Amino acid sequence: MPKLRPRRQLCLLAVLGPCLASGLAWAQPAWPPAPEAPHDARVWISRSQEAAARRNYQGTLVVSVNGLSIASRLTHYVDGPMQAERIDWLDGESRLLIRLNEVQHTLWPRARLAVVEARDARSAFPAIFSSNVRQVLESYEWRRIGRDRVAGLDAEVVLLRARDPQRFSQRLWSELGSGLLLRAEILAPGGQVLESVGFTELALGVRSQIDSLQAPLRQLEGYRVAKATALPVRLEAEGWQLGPLPSGFRELHCARRVLGSTHDPQAPVVLQAIYGDGLTHVSIFIEPFQQERHQARASAPVGATSTLTLRRDAHWITLVGDVPAETLQRFGEALVRRRP
Repeated sequence: MPKLRPRRQLCLLAVLGPCLASGLAWAQPAWPPAPEAPHDARVWISRSQEAAARRNYQGTLVVSVNGLSIASRLTHYVDGPMQAERIDWLDGESRLLIRLNEVQHTLWPRARLAVVEARDARSAFPAIFSSNVRQVLESYEWRRIGRDRVAGLDAEVVLLRARDPQRFSQRLWSELGSGLLLRAEILAPGGQVLESVGFTELALGVRSQIDSLQAPLRQLEGYRVAKATALPVRLEAEGWQLGPLPSGFRELHCARRVLGSTHDPQAPVVLQAIYGDGLTHVSIFIEPFQQERHQARASAPVGATSTLTLRRDAHWITLVGDVPAETLQRFGEALVRRRP
């Protein structure tokens, strides 16, 4: 099943392990004493957004969760209206991701498979914010913590403190000169680090080399190319309704996703709806139930990522999000089938 997921979640697929203790009570940790002025917060977030989208940079990213980690090499170039990005995973099975604006290619050399799909670059570290800064500040208080160094670069540290238990707080490091995010930690209600992603080394202002970045796409002889087609739809028009959402979340996108040709009646089809609060996301996948593929209802948190699967009559539903398990449960309970 194809998934539109943040880069940190993509890396987590390679490091899934036993989950941390769940069911933590909503407690007040020793946060800094008061939130900053909204104007400062808006400027800081906007600067981070601009740096992630419009700067050239190259570095090594490490995702850590449950004591395990996985590294990848990230390259990001901008040339006029063109954004290009390449991710080489350094651990686990060899794979390569190349994104040109909103068209993404994922290459799996061992399987000789190339998956082509449309992706939104936002929500993939270091571009973790949506375009709606006001929405972020409705759900999180922004507070300066101090200064630090990450990957040899001076950084400002801020806290985005969740205003309610429906989401996790995050601690963020941004490079002083550019505003580019260098590190992010997702925090449990008591302040413990559930998982983190950050650069261990980073070069800013590198020369754009978009042509060389996409060279592997000209060497796909012998690869099977699978095109994942997303057809925009309305959840209600597909016979579903999502009741009152957890506070701060809004629908961002809904599509019927087809892996392979839309003319192939055997091509796997899944309905996907994505919801966000400006910082974190929840995805709902709905597909026909298949006894041989789908198991009993399950809930499996790993680090900050919760997953919930359940059956609704002839449909199998998978919910994934970097939110507390209780929030994902509320999404699942609010999803109602309106017609057979």
